[in-house]
Amino acid sequence: MNGIINIGDFFSLRNSVDHINESDYKDLSWLIEASKAFERCTYQCIYIIDYFKKGFLYVSNNIARLCGNDADRIKDFGYRFYIDYVPESDLKMLLEINNKGFELFNSIPLHERLSYTISYDFHIKSGSRKRLVNHKLTPIVLSKDGRIWLALCAISMAAGNQVGNIIMKKEGASTFYEYSLFDHKWEKKDEIKLNDTEREILLLSTQGYTMNDIASIICKSVDTVKASKRSIFQKMDVKNIAEALTYAQNHRLI
Repeated sequence: MNGIINIGDFFSLRNSVDHINESDYKDLSWLIEASKAFERCTYQCIYIIDYFKKGFLYVSNNIARLCGNDADRIKDFGYRFYIDYVPESDLKMLLEINNKGFELFNSIPLHERLSYTISYDFHIKSGSRKRLVNHKLTPIVLSKDGRIWLALCAISMAAGNQVGNIIMKKEGASTFYEYSLFDHKWEKKDEIKLNDTEREILLLSTQGYTMNDIASIICKSVDTVKASKRSIFQKMDVKNIAEALTYAQNHRLI
C-alpha cells in the first residue's frame, strides 16, 4: 500500500460511538463463546467488529486459515487487516461501501436497525494468490443513539467472479437496497418471488442432487426442472446454479 488509505478512514463520523464503558465489556464473554459455538457448528469464517475501540473483538481460526495468518495476530491487526490483505482497488471500494452503508443505515428507523444485513464481494490476498469472498455484516449491539457498537461479520467464498454485488436487506422484507458502484448511490428494489417448485429445486440443489434426482423427488419431468431453473436464472440475472444459490442465500429466499 502507498499510505493513501489509513485505518482511521474506515471509521466514519456517521457511526461515531460514544459512552461505552469498560464495564460494558465484562458482560460480553457470552457473545464470544456463542460466536465460537456458531463457528464450530457452521464452519463459517466469522469475526466481530468493535466500532468503539475501532478494532476486532473476536476473530475465528477459520479466517486465519483463509488468509494464511494467525487469528490472534489478525485480531491485533484490527483494521490494518484490510489494508494488508485487500488489493488497493478493492480497498477503495470497501471505503465507499463503508461510508454509503452507514449513510443508509442511519436513515433506517432505530427499532428496525438490528434486522438489517449488508452483503458484498471483494478479494482477500493469501500469499501470491487472491480469493474473491462474500462478506456479510449485521449489527449485534447498538449504542443508545442507534449507532453500531458491535457487528458480526461472516466471510465465505463468492460464487461469482466480480467484486461488488452490494445489497442491504431487512430480514423478511419484500424489498432490498442495491448499491451501484457506477452511479454511487443506493436503489430500492422489489425482491423477486419464487414459486414453490423453484424454491424446492434450489433447496434440493443445495443438497447436491442432480437434475434427474430433483425431477424424481418432486415428481416432475426433467424438462420442467430445466424450465424452472431457466426461470430462476432469469429472475436472479445469474448464469449458473452456484450463483443462484448464493443470490438466494444473500436475499434470504431459501
